[in-house]
Formats: sequence, structure tokens, C-alpha cells
Amino acid sequence: MKNRLNLILCLTRGRLLVGCAGRSSDATYTVKRGDTLYGISRQTGTSVRELARLNGISPPYIIEVGQTLRTGGKATKKTAGSASTRTAKVVPSSAVPPSSWPPVGQRCWRWPASGKVILPYSTANGGNKGIDIAGSLGQPVYAAGAGKVVYAGNQLRGYGNLIMIKHGEDYITAYAHNARILVSNGQSVRIGQQIATMGNSDADSVRLHFQIRYRATAIDPQRYLPPQGSKPKC
Repeated sequence: MKNRLNLILCLTRGRLLVGCAGRSSDATYTVKRGDTLYGISRQTGTSVRELARLNGISPPYIIEVGQTLRTGGKATKKTAGSASTRTAKVVPSSAVPPSSWPPVGQRCWRWPASGKVILPYSTANGGNKGIDIAGSLGQPVYAAGAGKVVYAGNQLRGYGNLIMIKHGEDYITAYAHNARILVSNGQSVRIGQQIATMGNSDADSVRLHFQIRYRATAIDPQRYLPPQGSKPKC
């Protein structure tokens, strides 16, 4: 697949396996759910631009679960009688402590939809990296902040009809499981503008899965959103 995920974000889990062979070869990384090219770049030490070049990926940098990426590193050489492999551990994004998150009030956010939060954010390894908001089919979904749409499509498994909006250089919001997408790639949106209708694409019930990512790390949306039903104070 020729697209890849420059911006989402999610959870950077997994291990970089450097295989051994009779001669040196490029190291590879297998994409896990929630990985982003930016996050993989931080894990492997290979720049986003170089990862894109090595793997023939063009903006908006979408990658697929299970996809094998060349990272530009070299695998450990195998010597006679040796069959060892080297494993480089990766620190999951969920391990980034909340103390390193941006301060509350740094940006203006509003709720993307009204409804009960049925699945909160979790810092657990493999936990929910956003919040899931229950609602009704066709209910409006709004941009949580002003920004530019960098992805609108359904090529990422597990997210259904997905929208990603970039807010400045540091933030991205993601809106998953929509019924209809009402914006397109490259479109600028206002805070509170309707961008989709709620649905259950790639979900077992009607819901909105919403994420806020700061420099590719998923942070707890409820820490930054105003109280439900109130207007943002900005």
C-alpha cells in the first residue's frame, strides 16, 4: 500500500527484530495497531523521510497493521555456529508519563460529539488510546479544534471511516467509526464544524472513537476537553 500514517497516531508497541543471516541485510519492523511512521522513526532512529524513501511511502504516510517496513539499519551478522538474534526493545507510547504531557489550556478544544463515554482512555499496555463516545446513527461529529484534514478514508483496519485533523505542528485529532465523512484531505476546518456522522464502521456498536495526539503520543482527551455540555473557554 502506498500511503502511510504521518500523524496518528497511536500506541507504539512491539519489538524491532534484527534477523541474522549469512550476510548483512536491512533490519525490518512489523507495524502494530496504532503505530505511526513518526513513532516508528523515534523507535528505530531512522528519520521519517528516510523510512518513507526506503518503503516507497508518500504523504499522508498511512501504514497498515502487519506491514513490514525496512528501517535502514543492518541485521547482525551470523557467525559459524551462532544462531542468535538481537532484539531492540521499544518503549510503548502508553509508558510516556502524564507529567510529560502538554499543559491543560495550551489549545482550545471542544467535544467532538455528545454522549456517554463508554470506554475511557487507558495508560495500560494495549489499552484504549482515546475515548469511545456512544451515540445514535447519523449523529453529528464535530471538529474538536481548528485545523487541516490530513486523512479522510477507510484504509486503516480497525478504525472504519476515519478522519485525522492536524492542529499546528504538535497536535492531531482522530475520529473513527464514522458512518459518513463530510470533509476531504487538505480541507481546513473550524472548531465545531461538522465533519462526519456517527456510525459503527469497524465497530460492534454506534460510537465515536476519539483521540488527541501530542507529538505522536496519545494523551487523555478528557484531561483537555471542557466539561460536557459547556462551551470551551477560549
